[in-house]
Amino acid sequence: MRILLTGSTGQVGNALLRQLQGLGTIIAPGRDQLDLSQPKLVRQAIRDLQPDLILNPAAYTAVDKAENEPDLANAINAESPAVMAEEAKKSGCILIHYSTDYVFSGSKQDDSGNWVPYKEQDATHPVNVYGQSKLSGEQAILQSGCRHLIFRTSWVYSLFGKNFLLTMLRLANERPELKVVNDQWGAPTSADWLAQTTLDIVRQIQQAEKPGEWWAQHQGLYHVTPAGKTSWCGFTEEIITQASQRQMLLKDAPNILGIPSSDYPTPARRPHNSLLDTAKLTQHFSIQTPTWQAVLDSCLTSNSVRNQ
Repeated sequence: MRILLTGSTGQVGNALLRQLQGLGTIIAPGRDQLDLSQPKLVRQAIRDLQPDLILNPAAYTAVDKAENEPDLANAINAESPAVMAEEAKKSGCILIHYSTDYVFSGSKQDDSGNWVPYKEQDATHPVNVYGQSKLSGEQAILQSGCRHLIFRTSWVYSLFGKNFLLTMLRLANERPELKVVNDQWGAPTSADWLAQTTLDIVRQIQQAEKPGEWWAQHQGLYHVTPAGKTSWCGFTEEIITQASQRQMLLKDAPNILGIPSSDYPTPARRPHNSLLDTAKLTQHFSIQTPTWQAVLDSCLTSNSVRNQ
């Protein structure tokens, strides 16, 4: 299997690059070889490389900057995935694409006002440019007719690159108090766990005895996050607790103060509810989702193992 992996210098791409070794021939071009801001060049690159599987975790993820760079966000998050889907349809290759909870408005509640996880078929309504660009990418793939899987995930972190986990660990060693938003809810998702889940599903694809029937049953959208829910403040508290247990903090744990989103204004609106229902993932692929706390534990443990 020839696997074309985009965005290998990003969190999810880096995790995929490490975990997919041995699964086939992995082609992980840099931006100079595969620039998703240039959809026409993406088309030619795919034709030249002739992959059997395209894994596309690459994305424009600067949520606030996207408000002022909608054309660039759209080129990377919508137009290039559309090109990938068109080429996949022509060649018969498979496209696995990663999307986001930001395709939703974040306002879904039950009659009692409790946040309710979004299902794959729920109506989308992005509240920022980034979310709209990712939704446009999803729609292009769904309409293309290619063999595809789209994985929506949320609150991605890792021990690589720039992300919330590393930011909180740094700030915890610099400040006596951290003020963190406590009215946005989701399930933190480690890039390593997301990559491992992808690997499990790719192996199921490879082992399918009747590929046509397999795709007829499994193709489409899936929500892929760990189980449970927390706020950014709750996530921070768990990060500090687990980091303290591993002696990853250089000083005493800081005081953590929850604040409303209104006290931390940003150029782009954020959804209050980023919870995603993963029942379809379990039903179709027999993947049991661990708790987000267990996934964080695994992430931090892997760091301890690497540093020994």
